[in-house]
Amino acid sequence: MNQRISLLKKLRALQSAGRRSYYQARADGLSRWQIMVRVLRNVMRGPRFFSRRVMAFDQAKLAANPSGTPIQKGLDGFEAYRSWTVTQEPRVALREHGELISVLMPTCETPQEFLREAIASVRAQSYSNWELCIYDDASSAQHVHDILQEEAAADPRIIVMKGGARGGISAASNEALKIARGKFVVLLDHDDLLHPDALAAVMAAMDGDKTDIIYSDHDCIDESSRRKFPFFKPDWSPDLFLSQMYLGHLVAIRRDLIHEVGLFDSSMDGAQDYDLILRCIAGGAEVHHISRVLYHWRQHAGSTAGNADSKPYAHHAGRAALQRYLDKVYPGAIARDGVNSFCYDVRYPVPQDSRGIDSSIIIPTRDGLDLLRTCISSLKKVTDAARYELIVVDNGSKEIATLRWLEDMAGSGVIKLIRADVPFNWSYLNNLAAEQARGDVLVFLNNDIEIIDPEWLSRLVEHALRTDVGVCGPLLLYGDMTIQHAGVVLGLGGWADHVFKGMQPLHIQSNYVSPIMRRNVLAVTGACMAIEAKKFDALGGFDESFQVCGSDVELCLRAYRRGLLNVYVPEARLIHHESKTRDPRDIPAGDFEQSERAYAPFRTEGDPYYNENLDYLSCVPQLRKQH
Repeated sequence: MNQRISLLKKLRALQSAGRRSYYQARADGLSRWQIMVRVLRNVMRGPRFFSRRVMAFDQAKLAANPSGTPIQKGLDGFEAYRSWTVTQEPRVALREHGELISVLMPTCETPQEFLREAIASVRAQSYSNWELCIYDDASSAQHVHDILQEEAAADPRIIVMKGGARGGISAASNEALKIARGKFVVLLDHDDLLHPDALAAVMAAMDGDKTDIIYSDHDCIDESSRRKFPFFKPDWSPDLFLSQMYLGHLVAIRRDLIHEVGLFDSSMDGAQDYDLILRCIAGGAEVHHISRVLYHWRQHAGSTAGNADSKPYAHHAGRAALQRYLDKVYPGAIARDGVNSFCYDVRYPVPQDSRGIDSSIIIPTRDGLDLLRTCISSLKKVTDAARYELIVVDNGSKEIATLRWLEDMAGSGVIKLIRADVPFNWSYLNNLAAEQARGDVLVFLNNDIEIIDPEWLSRLVEHALRTDVGVCGPLLLYGDMTIQHAGVVLGLGGWADHVFKGMQPLHIQSNYVSPIMRRNVLAVTGACMAIEAKKFDALGGFDESFQVCGSDVELCLRAYRRGLLNVYVPEARLIHHESKTRDPRDIPAGDFEQSERAYAPFRTEGDPYYNENLDYLSCVPQLRKQH
């Protein structure tokens, strides 16, 4: 009987989610036919898969719009972004002279309107020293031939070649590359558009021979040519790039470098850009980000902009390209499929430790037995890693029950107990325990953390032991399963705060990256952070001039300044039983003074792993407010 009731509840929930999802999809501009095609495609993969996709779509919309009323992105959202582009989008000064830039555009059976608009977007560039190198991959449609000949006759900067037999996107790109003479090559899909200032911005970003790859922010255009869904990207984030080809569009690559790494690879068709850039990065390429929307990615039923599942072969090619990169740069690492299309999950090998312990988990506490007991019992019950030690630093507990429980746990060998009856100083307590820790990796953990993910520790350990990583931290959730921590952004809220706070942990790419994609950050929270012990020692440990907070971020910034990457690892998920509002009056004035010095210049000038077009007064990524 109980099972029947449970099943009915699930069916009703699915029915409600399906109804809301339908109306929201219609508000997003999808036709009934497009919705039906997507429904059938997902149903064919099984009822469980279909149900999960419906619920995920519904939860994502509710996360962005808790009222459940459909948001008409084609109207209200479109108008809001359109207004933003008019009032906030910076302009680039006209430049008549500079390096020749080659725009590569392979074509193949391109719809007439799309082809004309793509070429027109190049001819409308504010920077004039360009050439458009077009190679048509044996299109059978007469209009493609006619338009290309017409455009080439109208503008000598447009050079057209036509293939006699279909070769594929990589082969066509290589043929177009043979025509190119520019120092940099800009990649343009035959149905997309360049912003009028795109090439001027690329020219301005060239820094002698120091820059090899340039990428920009982008948005989408719908079938009515309306701009929508901007993607404001972080500066170069290697871990995000190994999780997702987030560079997308616009991408410009030094032409000589493309030849050095071996051109486009036809075996990687569908992910040929990703593969090419991975090979460039493996060779030490320098990457520069332009924080401007310079490319408009056309959204239609056959494009990945409109339907991420439209080209499954491209996902598999991307994984193959990624594995080839890992074999060269991170031997032993394995590229696995992520939960979503075009997302990947790289697993790194863990070297065997001569000391026999992978990690030391350090937990400062003072009374609060209920929290501490939940933390340790869940850790012991759920964690699948066996090679760790638990160190509890008791900072003056007074309650009899707490003292007895700590003695029992220490006496039975569950924990190593360190007494520290001194005034509270978070940095000192953790440094004290670190001196006595035996693990290769130090994991600093709050006593109000609850473990829910068996792999959390192994995930953090494998990243902390990478030679190029400083500090890493997990996805922390509130008790209601919304996000508490998904990386720290310097300058957020005027100091430093957690981006995505209060949002659902779902794969939503709205204005900024998805909250559940692995990426590099300037800092992670001290509520749970991991660092290799020898790196912690080399950095000098936590700065004990910070009393309550700030030293976690400051340690991360020291690692960053030493050339190490700090990594947000969302595959490791924990619950943080912390109130969603913290009273800043609990923080000593000295910590603010120390933070002001330590967080410079990022607190005032911006975080390189965020984006200047986003609002620093909101933890939810939103468009920057008008000045």
